[in-house]
Amino acid sequence: MSSTSISSLAIATLGTPRIGPRRELKLALESFWSGASNEKALIEAGIGLRAANWARQKKLGVSVIPSNDFSFYDQVLDTSVMVGAIPAIYGWTSGPVPLATYFAMARGSQGDVQGNPHDAPRGHAHHGHNVSAQEMTKWFDTNYHYMVPELAKDQQFRLLSRKPIEEYEEAKALGYQTRPVLVGPVTFLKLAKSKEAGFEPLSLLDRLLPVYVEVLRELASRGAEWVQIDEPCLVLDLDGAAQDALRRAYAEIARAVPQIKIMLASYFGGLGQNRDTAFALPVAGLHLDLVRAPGQLDDLARLSADRVVSFGVLDGRNIWCADLSRILDRLEPVVAKRGKDRVQIAPSCSLLHVPIDLALEGKLDAEVKSWLAFSVQKIEELAALGTALASGRRSITKALKASDAAAAARKTSPRIHDAKVARRIAAIDEAMLRRASRFEERAEVQHARFNLPAFPTTTIGSFPQTHEIRKARAAHGKGDLSDTAYKTFLQNQTARTVRWQESIGLDVLVHGEFERNDMVQYFGEQLLGFVFTENAWVQSYGSRYVRPPILFGDVSRPKPMTVEWWQYAQSLTAKPMKAMLTGPVTILNWSFVRDDIPRSQACRQIALAIRDEVTDLEGAGAGMIQIDEAALREGLPLRRTEWTTYLDWAVECFRICSSGVRDETQIHTHMCYSEFNDIIDAIGTMDADVISIETSRSKMELLDAFRNYRYPNEIGPGVYDIHSPRVPEVTEMTELLKLARQRLSDGQLWVNPDCGLKTRKWDEVRPALVNMVAAARELRAAG
Repeated sequence: MSSTSISSLAIATLGTPRIGPRRELKLALESFWSGASNEKALIEAGIGLRAANWARQKKLGVSVIPSNDFSFYDQVLDTSVMVGAIPAIYGWTSGPVPLATYFAMARGSQGDVQGNPHDAPRGHAHHGHNVSAQEMTKWFDTNYHYMVPELAKDQQFRLLSRKPIEEYEEAKALGYQTRPVLVGPVTFLKLAKSKEAGFEPLSLLDRLLPVYVEVLRELASRGAEWVQIDEPCLVLDLDGAAQDALRRAYAEIARAVPQIKIMLASYFGGLGQNRDTAFALPVAGLHLDLVRAPGQLDDLARLSADRVVSFGVLDGRNIWCADLSRILDRLEPVVAKRGKDRVQIAPSCSLLHVPIDLALEGKLDAEVKSWLAFSVQKIEELAALGTALASGRRSITKALKASDAAAAARKTSPRIHDAKVARRIAAIDEAMLRRASRFEERAEVQHARFNLPAFPTTTIGSFPQTHEIRKARAAHGKGDLSDTAYKTFLQNQTARTVRWQESIGLDVLVHGEFERNDMVQYFGEQLLGFVFTENAWVQSYGSRYVRPPILFGDVSRPKPMTVEWWQYAQSLTAKPMKAMLTGPVTILNWSFVRDDIPRSQACRQIALAIRDEVTDLEGAGAGMIQIDEAALREGLPLRRTEWTTYLDWAVECFRICSSGVRDETQIHTHMCYSEFNDIIDAIGTMDADVISIETSRSKMELLDAFRNYRYPNEIGPGVYDIHSPRVPEVTEMTELLKLARQRLSDGQLWVNPDCGLKTRKWDEVRPALVNMVAAARELRAAG
């Protein structure tokens, strides 16, 4: 394209939300999984969502439209299936990979994966029956989860899924020339794991590359000009072997498929020490994240002038309006120097991580709404920037005026800052950051208070949010169910659940959290400084979507949030009733956070609010208080040089809210899938009396970090994978607990599920927890 004919710079999105404006994908998936619809209906739903995504982007002015950014579950799982990385346990042997196998890898299978993955008769695991899902963990430092590829030394790769090719053809038939998106081969291998000790999946690169070459050749033969290959591993601390793998991979791609232009996409940070490697790769284009690493703009002099540069100038992970004038100030001289035909503008990363359309929010606070931009609005901002950079600022006078006004209004709004909160932050001292006694002393007092058996059993907090509960919540929200009737309904649900827990023999109970819509939203709705949306859904994994709260101002707690429900639940039983709270780091990391103050300062504000709640719970008689920090590891910076700073303030925030209690009050916390080796020192410093963690999919391997560290406090390693619909047998849980006993002392071990049970069904939860209690009793009997 000649620069003289450009009316707008090339605009790319890198990827867009898959879920549909009204969560159409969730409805289609769950209908299929329940047996209410068939495979054809699910596939047709996917076709409709993709067509709508392409049409929406075209209408908004996107000139570089992605394809293959859609997935029924996860793009990394799609890549595993594409290259044939299907562990033998899932029963696939030859031919096309059925959706049942795909979903068994994602969710586990109660039956034969070649038929219905849940309803078929149980059989042997090596035939693909009754199998657990692949391990799941966080996609870099986001709240999106991916399925971890599982590879072996003798792994062979071959092209099994033609999804990238088929979806390119699908778009082409509709009149869209797209840029297909692939997870890069080096990132794929870096994210993979192996059960074979000492084996490095990256050593499989030479076997993997022919599949990528085959895909790229076929895309080229069908008319694709560019392909976007995502290598977010470029923002990690890569060693020499990984950097060499990148050089070998892209040299081979350039040699084998010279007719395809590669846009190599890095995101979630800066290239850092990988810059020279990335700049030297034989690719036609390079995408840089200028939101997380704005200094990369200064490195462009080192990049060959013939490369196309994609500037990630809008935050693909947050929802604040862009300051268009400020962005233009930065980009105008760079574009003038580099040339308009060598520049694209884009979000910092795929728009997968933000909601779809602000226009769907009819009830959102008008002032805060004026400061926001979701996926659709971000594309509109990109279109305005592209026009201005090609034709001058006068071409977008109206958009610039609106952007300047929004930026000014947000800076000066009196709703942003609270002097009382500032004074409390300034008053934090060392005494607020530590328990009165060491763990060993506290543990002795707590054991005498609670008198629990060996291997005490409990759950993580929530119980199934049934259709009946959701219906009642919706009716109450619409005013069709009175406050009194709704409270009575919730009390009945709580009482029934408490009685059932007692009947199966759980040692420590929870109230079930039926009054809570979400573990973050519930608290944010009761704290000052947050607002909430109706339809701003974001995918977490599969059909699990969340509506992150929007943290726009200083945070404080006007009144107690959970005390009344804990008191009611405890009144129903003589057994210990845990009080359940979400920790400050998790509330922060699972919200859209204000960007006008440091994240650490916002987190301290939340911590003080939770501290107030902990104090009130203890005053009401709560002896066990669980403060979940499921997202502590998630917020860990991708560069090791930045870890200490983050962990110092994150642990400080946990201790602010947990350290104001007496020795006899037992503080629990919970963490989701994490590489605990990375943060084990910080976990130790948190000094929680009991930590529960997700370990069932890793077969207790994650406990190695605690063993090697000689972690002294108590631990509940999960023995029931709540992300899967399958019900584990007693023997399976017993075997997991035996593995845990090899790593930890009996006195440390609690028995619990991996996570809360909110997303599961009662007919799965009941037998699973009965089996869990039986497994604990077997261990006690065995001694």
